[in-house]
Amino acid sequence: MPPRRSLVRTAAALLGLATAFSLTACGNSADDTTGTVAAKGAGGSGSKINLGPDQNRVTTPKVDSIAALVPEAIRKRGTLEIVGTTGTAPPLGFYATDDKTVIGVEPDIASLIANVLGLKPHYNTVDWANIFVGLDSGKYDAGLSNITVTEERKEKYDFATYRLDNLAFEAKKGAGWKVSKPADVAGRTIGVGSGTNQEKLLVTWSEQNVKKGLKPTDIKYYQNATDYYLALGSGRLDAYLGPNPTAAYHVASVGQTEIIGTYSGGGADVQGEIAATTKKDNGLIKSIQEALNTVIKNGTYQKVLDRWGLANEAVSSSELNPKGLPKTNQ
Repeated sequence: MPPRRSLVRTAAALLGLATAFSLTACGNSADDTTGTVAAKGAGGSGSKINLGPDQNRVTTPKVDSIAALVPEAIRKRGTLEIVGTTGTAPPLGFYATDDKTVIGVEPDIASLIANVLGLKPHYNTVDWANIFVGLDSGKYDAGLSNITVTEERKEKYDFATYRLDNLAFEAKKGAGWKVSKPADVAGRTIGVGSGTNQEKLLVTWSEQNVKKGLKPTDIKYYQNATDYYLALGSGRLDAYLGPNPTAAYHVASVGQTEIIGTYSGGGADVQGEIAATTKKDNGLIKSIQEALNTVIKNGTYQKVLDRWGLANEAVSSSELNPKGLPKTNQ
């Protein structure tokens, strides 16, 4: 696998769900490292996106009444133990140009939550499966890593929503086909991350197609972005199904792929939503929800989404344990 810095060098763009950006990367001539990204929207106004370790994150004041809702053990500790994955999913969570500082929209939102709660955010980076292992054991307080609310997960975890969840099929540029329904992936070779809701959706679609007499989907599993991008480029994959922000970011950054279809992360029955995740009934989720609604109202939440080009994924309020991806659609 190439070094993480290679991922940063490809970060030449930030793209929302429906907003096209023209892009200019500002490099450091000394080490050829991309330090900022200048993104211009349809209105012509540009903003620089900082990819370096000194993030100067958007901050917000502590709210004593909400901080008082935090379980006593966490208040005494003084830190909010946040867990997520990094290195594979710009602009959600990835490494800065120093290859070690965690940056992206997810840590920025986690930082705002910690601000309101009067806690110092501490970021823990693990692989996807260990997010839930760590939450189960109490090692981590909250997961912020593009986690979709599902009815199955609600049996073990509590959720406070903070972004819309949409998925995207990304294919090599000029693929000449589109995806809007299950039949469109029949007989295709599609890549996906193991243990994700994208995988569950793709498996369900393939099963539905087989029942109708269509060919199954050949599902290939990947954990690292560099691997599935190589597979797309070489033609070993017809498409890769992943989070829309990640796909849009890569499409705009590299210019060698295209999005050939999007779909709600919640499936056909519900609009998927991304949420902060805690172990069920550990007493923390209400304070996180209140913190999220505070930053939504005071505008700092919107500043974070704007900063990373994801304004189109904003929610008007944080919901506690809303309707999630149905079990029958997983």
